[in-house]
Amino acid sequence: MDKSTIKPVNLRILDKDYVIACPENECETLSASARYLTQKIQEVKEGGKIVSIERLVVVSALNIIHEYMQYKQQREQDIHALEQHIAQLEAKIELALTRIKQ
Repeated sequence: MDKSTIKPVNLRILDKDYVIACPENECETLSASARYLTQKIQEVKEGGKIVSIERLVVVSALNIIHEYMQYKQQREQDIHALEQHIAQLEAKIELALTRIKQ
């Protein structure tokens, strides 16, 4: 956690209010996260037969983690592709420098 000022943040999830201590510079991200969670819970609620609040939250959390894992995997693939491209460019530069020196 950052050493910035800790501030209480009021969040509303599933019609319940929560006060969470949060570094001041992360309050907006925390609020956005709570809104996103609420949105995902609502999507699960509207999409099926799930009645239990506990089950709604668990399925929503799994959906969010699944999105995150897909994002993370895509990011890793993108990084790998960029690293390969950089290596190819470095090889071309080395070849060009070698030709110039001759």
